[in-house]
Amino acid sequence: MKKLIQVTNLSVAYDAQSTAIENVSLTIAEPMIMGIIGPNGAGKSTLLKATLSLLPSKGTVAIAGEEAKKGRKHVAYVEQKSQIDATFPITVRECASLGTYNEVGLFRKVKKKHWQQVDEALVKVGLAEFAKRQISELSGGQFQRVLIARCLVQHAEYIFLDEPFVGIDSVSEKIIMDLLHELKQQGKIILIVHHDLSKVPDYFDHVLLMNKKIVAFGPTAETFTTANLRRAYGEMVMIGGEDV
Repeated sequence: MKKLIQVTNLSVAYDAQSTAIENVSLTIAEPMIMGIIGPNGAGKSTLLKATLSLLPSKGTVAIAGEEAKKGRKHVAYVEQKSQIDATFPITVRECASLGTYNEVGLFRKVKKKHWQQVDEALVKVGLAEFAKRQISELSGGQFQRVLIARCLVQHAEYIFLDEPFVGIDSVSEKIIMDLLHELKQQGKIILIVHHDLSKVPDYFDHVLLMNKKIVAFGPTAETFTTANLRRAYGEMVMIGGEDV
């Protein structure tokens, strides 16, 4: 499978007068951890959903050489926690096992080898002792780690995460980032919608800076600049509590 995401002239409009994203084009052809950053309302989450053909859009998207609806079988997608029902009556182990869906299928029994993969993933995210606990009993950071375990079980070549670090503890954040760096070394392409500008240089090797349109895209050292930030956010932008 060719590692490639190709987005061409992708646009999403809420109505005739309101545009969410406009003419976004980019190519990702190598393993990376890419941060998608920009002000509120910039279209960051919309971009992820439209790339996966989860929203009506204009333009084209190819994932692994296939059009988006077919190609998304190669993608593990975790939407914002606020969009996920954490009160659903399911255990941590059962939740992580949902990552086997592509391989096992709907309403099919999860086999012993798959449960072994689930248990290994829970060890990696530091939640093995919570396997039988209801997800409603977890902290925000622990629940986010369960969702990452689900991604590991899925064995996806592409991982899309929408604001994974909002409302979680520093321990969970470090565990997740360490795992993502490990996955990148294994050849994965990881896209993360992110809002904390102070952590961008440490977390991402590439950055997509946007405000409905692409402001800049490329290696973090070249793209995450004061000039580009001001183009996206306006003249007053703060990093780590300081104006730039």
